[in-house]
Amino acid sequence: MAAEPEDEPLPTSPSRSPSFKGHLKLGDFAYKDVPQATRRSARLLGFQAPKGTQTVAKPDGESTAASTSPGGPSTAGPSERKRRRTEDTGGDAAEDAPEKKDESKDATSLAPMFLKGAARSARSLAIMTKRQKTRAAAPSDGGKNGSGYAPPSTYAHLSGVPDALAPGLLVMFVGLNPGVQTARTGHAYAHPTNLFWRLMHTSGMTTRLCSPSEHLDMPRLFRLGLTNIVARPSRSGAELAHRELDAGVAVLEAKARRFRPEAVCMVGKGIWESVWRVRHGRAIRKTEFSYGWQPESENMGTAAGVAKAVAAANSVDPSFVSADLVGEGMEEAEGAADWGGARMFVATSTSGLAATLPLVEKERIWRELGVWVEQRRAEREAAAAAEA
Repeated sequence: MAAEPEDEPLPTSPSRSPSFKGHLKLGDFAYKDVPQATRRSARLLGFQAPKGTQTVAKPDGESTAASTSPGGPSTAGPSERKRRRTEDTGGDAAEDAPEKKDESKDATSLAPMFLKGAARSARSLAIMTKRQKTRAAAPSDGGKNGSGYAPPSTYAHLSGVPDALAPGLLVMFVGLNPGVQTARTGHAYAHPTNLFWRLMHTSGMTTRLCSPSEHLDMPRLFRLGLTNIVARPSRSGAELAHRELDAGVAVLEAKARRFRPEAVCMVGKGIWESVWRVRHGRAIRKTEFSYGWQPESENMGTAAGVAKAVAAANSVDPSFVSADLVGEGMEEAEGAADWGGARMFVATSTSGLAATLPLVEKERIWRELGVWVEQRRAEREAAAAAEA
């Protein structure tokens, strides 16, 4: 359809056919084969083109320089103003100088980036080397340390907590190790969130609620003793090495052999797992674990149990075992072959961080041991009264 002239008035009669007047003129957008030159900044249009270039005209009347060399179009230098000043004052050598200077400037401008990258790489390498040296200096247990392991030097400023043990105990309670609050006060289970003293009372093993400051009086007051599988303090059990726990089993066997309690209570599943690992040479299976009383074959303090635990501890690391205590336990074992060891009871952990079981379940498990303690205490009192 032919285009209508631009000066023709718009149709007003409804009988006229519709037109595209006032709409897009598609002809303006049709492809035209016109050579296009690279556009340049307006401030660069006035500089003199160097030798070896020709001017290419643009459709709007502007002109730009294009290279005639075989290498293709030339690229403008980073500083055109400096080039213009040089061309006004110099000869042929001045034309090449800006190019050489620009190249050196480009190379120089890249140098700081390479230097910064090299510096960062050097710092990263130094940090990695320092970490490797720290790991190499730390004692190794063949990869058996936990991820949160803290060496003894971390809490070297804290003192341990003394055992509360004596001959003729009803129960010897075995904790994991002293916590920071316990080590600071010098009394067992001293953290306010620890449930030990509460469970001791609600289970019936103590006739009243005792305080941590009375822990050394427990053998005299209630015939109950307290000790730990690891003597050194830490913030949590995750900071202990597995080899420390395994070596501590020998110390427990020796203490049981020396003081001969009627029963030994592990205050926490993890302690019993260490004892099992030393005795059986492998980790305990879920189907093999249960809270409460353990089979008679698991009694603690027998001659065979002490000997096996000492051998296992020496193979792990003899430095964790007190030679004097283990030796004394072995002497007791050699002179008392008729003693069958202490009964083994596994109770829940009393730590405030142990939230796997609800409180009612913990109280039920501890009450099972409390019933036995009440019964044995009554039998002892009756026997003492009969002898009097």
